[in-house]
Amino acid sequence: MSRPRRAAGWVLTGLAALVVFLALVVPDQVLRLPAGSSPWATLVRVPLEALVAAAILLVLPPRARTVTATVLGAVLGVLTVLKIIDMGFQAALSRPFDPVLDWPLLADGYRYVKGSSGSAAAFGAVAGAVLLAVSVPAGMLFAVRRLAAVASRHRDAARATTGVAAVAWLVLAVLGASLVPGVYVASDSAALLARDNVLKVPAAVRDRHEFVAQEAADAFRDAPPASLLAGLRGKDVIFAFVESYGRSAIEDPVLNKRITAMLADGTRQLDAAGYGSRSGFLTSPTAGGGSWLAHATFQSGVWIDNEQRYRKLVSGDRLTLTSAFHRTQAWTTVGVEPGVTYAWPEAQFYGYEKVYDSHTLGYHGPIFGWGPVPDQFTLKAFTDQEYARPGRAPIMAEITLVSSHMPWAPIPQAVGWDELGDGSMYQAQWQRGPFAEEVWKDPARVRANYADSVVYSIGTLLSWIRTYGDDNLVMVLLGDHQPPPIIVGDRASRDVPVTVIAHDPAVLDRITSWGWNSGLKPGPGAPVWPMDRFRDRFLTAFGPAAATPGGK
Repeated sequence: MSRPRRAAGWVLTGLAALVVFLALVVPDQVLRLPAGSSPWATLVRVPLEALVAAAILLVLPPRARTVTATVLGAVLGVLTVLKIIDMGFQAALSRPFDPVLDWPLLADGYRYVKGSSGSAAAFGAVAGAVLLAVSVPAGMLFAVRRLAAVASRHRDAARATTGVAAVAWLVLAVLGASLVPGVYVASDSAALLARDNVLKVPAAVRDRHEFVAQEAADAFRDAPPASLLAGLRGKDVIFAFVESYGRSAIEDPVLNKRITAMLADGTRQLDAAGYGSRSGFLTSPTAGGGSWLAHATFQSGVWIDNEQRYRKLVSGDRLTLTSAFHRTQAWTTVGVEPGVTYAWPEAQFYGYEKVYDSHTLGYHGPIFGWGPVPDQFTLKAFTDQEYARPGRAPIMAEITLVSSHMPWAPIPQAVGWDELGDGSMYQAQWQRGPFAEEVWKDPARVRANYADSVVYSIGTLLSWIRTYGDDNLVMVLLGDHQPPPIIVGDRASRDVPVTVIAHDPAVLDRITSWGWNSGLKPGPGAPVWPMDRFRDRFLTAFGPAAATPGGK
């Protein structure tokens, strides 16, 4: 064999070894290492899986060795793809990917990229994902087979190297050696990843059975209409979700300066207008994204933290907050969902009589980041089409405000309520930017823009209350989930603020037992409830005390 060919062979073998080594030792939390940790330190590891595979391959005959190396390569390739997806999920949602339950989220990810960056970017993302899913297992299969063949030709050296490495692994494991907290030098991360993903299959089956029982346990299923929401008859009740409004927005010292100042000023202005407010915390079932899981949990009173539970829920007939209002026939139930850009059959499950989405709000301006409609326009459209209609019945509405949705650039600016028109006036604001590709170069600027977007969303909502609210308005303002780790880090809680605002003191008197703080900002010691507890406590508080089933 010529020298160049021999050299090329060793280079190829070296690359194969490097690829396999990295696939085995790079942790899926490499994007979320503790502050001050070096990513390079995570590579100083001895992978147990390589030692076991080498020992097996070295004792097998040629044909069995080739078949085994092929299987091991394919498995390692699939695990590597799952690890890459895990990294993305950890960065965006603070949790690993579930290969049983999370496949529908890939379609949602495509829609997010398309909505925020355009069709070309979405197509490129799909093409890249397909290329990754095919090339990584294929490349890993080739690499493992090549290493197996080389080890077979140099059997004595391979046995000695494997033996020395095995002793080193045992010593390091006993010592618990670690250069990065939580990442041990004696590595078995690939085996653990395989085990965890295999165990998710029976876990999903168990979760399905558990959810069926939880969904069936409903104290309000057969509640007669007269016993539902008697304490709110004649009131307009609005549930306003503010995208990514999490506890960190009011407690993180980097984020909270502008936000808490806005909440304090908003509390003073509401007080001056005759409105009272009480605030606490709810623990969301999701973080970073997955808003629909939070909405479903809040509305249904059952914990919805994965797609399997969500699909099962919306295909059933569980009583939601909206359907409770609808059952009384005392309210018109309205959904205002500017983030909905496609068919939304879940509206029937929730109990909406009318739904206004991105296509029916009448907006003809530019898209700011992900949000198809700026929050101020959403509120004005709701006012014009429903709230300010003469002679209407009381309204129960859920309004989702999306301007605080990632990527927080550009952010719309508030204008006079009579200046909005059809939204085309936003073109000048949009052209001034700044745009996501500029903002996201600097994590500090991303956090600042996030805070600004929350100030815009909540500030706009408070302005709407002062401008259009009356004595019969009751509003529940809450976040759906915390923002992604780039904003709050990877150790933030899943708590979100929740506030009840009302002009009639009798409404707030009914929730005195909740122990919530006065004002728009819940204090550090404010009560924290799981989000699925809200439905029953709300229905209990505003139903006849003697006739309504107790809350959870």
